[in-house]
Amino acid sequence: MDVIQRELTAFARRARAAAARVHPEIPLVSYTLLSHIEERRGCRATDLAAHYLLDKSTVSRQLAGLEKLGLVEHRPAPEDHRVQVLHPTEAGLAVLATAQANRLAAYQQRLKDWSGEDLARFAHYLLRYNSADPGGLLSGLPDPR
Repeated sequence: MDVIQRELTAFARRARAAAARVHPEIPLVSYTLLSHIEERRGCRATDLAAHYLLDKSTVSRQLAGLEKLGLVEHRPAPEDHRVQVLHPTEAGLAVLATAQANRLAAYQQRLKDWSGEDLARFAHYLLRYNSADPGGLLSGLPDPR
């Protein structure tokens, strides 16, 4: 278990460093939110807070930074114009496309010597690991507040 914990921590550190290289003004949390907004083809700030188990004020701060950089915008929801839906701007889509291309190249380089069977097994284990605790690593622990 110590090796797994150590290696997952190293993986998380690399992910944070990679996010910083994508755009120096976008922290990992903001990048993750931007990616989620694009993946969902738009969503509300409250949806982001609920999905990532974040405080609404945290999401608001991150979104304000993305808006200031011109990476997200608010649009009225088609079914109810009183509801504002977040969407990536063209600049936001460009940041995500660059990040995706860089990430894919990095993974291909890192995994180039792995067999198809090894890659399939690794993918299976990642899916199994991530689906085992959809609330997150600390969801089973008591709230320290």
